[in-house]
Amino acid sequence: MTTSPRQLAFDIPHRPAFGAEDFLVSDSNAEAVALIDRWPNWPVGAAVIAGPPGSGKSHLANVWRLRSGARIVSAYEITETSLPSFVTAEALVVEDIDKGPCSETALFHLLNLVRERRLPVLLTSATRPGDMGLILPDFSSRLKALPCAEIAAPDDALLRFVLVKLFSDRQLSVDPPVIAFMLVRMERSFEAARRLVAAIDSLALAMQRGVTRAVAAQALESLALEGPALEGKALEELAPERFGNQDKQL
Repeated sequence: MTTSPRQLAFDIPHRPAFGAEDFLVSDSNAEAVALIDRWPNWPVGAAVIAGPPGSGKSHLANVWRLRSGARIVSAYEITETSLPSFVTAEALVVEDIDKGPCSETALFHLLNLVRERRLPVLLTSATRPGDMGLILPDFSSRLKALPCAEIAAPDDALLRFVLVKLFSDRQLSVDPPVIAFMLVRMERSFEAARRLVAAIDSLALAMQRGVTRAVAAQALESLALEGPALEGKALEELAPERFGNQDKQL
């Protein structure tokens, strides 16, 4: 039996777009978008965006960074020793406050400085503050008192855009019927969309073919054999054209 030759697939980095013009608003993320829109008129100087991996938290955080001049840091970087070097910024984005190891004491001191120095801070998390199982009562109380917007699982309109956006980031054009084929068969999450697009890209390159329904079906089958989507940073960065252009909302 002869088999057709396959091209070696190299994992070539691609650059996702993170601008406000790339973010699509839907029912699942409208609350978080509205929170960003309300700045600088937040009732307190800090706020939280919560949502699953790849849901667009980092994308929205970057939009806010461009508006506020914020510095972006990971929560694990903030310690009692390093805190003074971070609070000299005009504003701060602190990502992944739910992931360890993080210093609750240092983060609590940071929230105190929000009021003392009027330091704007945006925090991101995969879970809501009340579900983090924090140890330090004062920090837990202070965090739960902050305005929090949650990004929910994607609806069909947003997930369709996410797929198109991910393919576009890889310079791939995919026909709408192929996108529709994926939508009714894939796991309903942003991380699953990222994994599916990566698998299709690799498979199409190896087979020297375009992105067809057959290629998508093979990728879906291979991912099904691997099990549920693995948690990790993914899209975090997709979707809607909303900021400054409401006509493009879905």
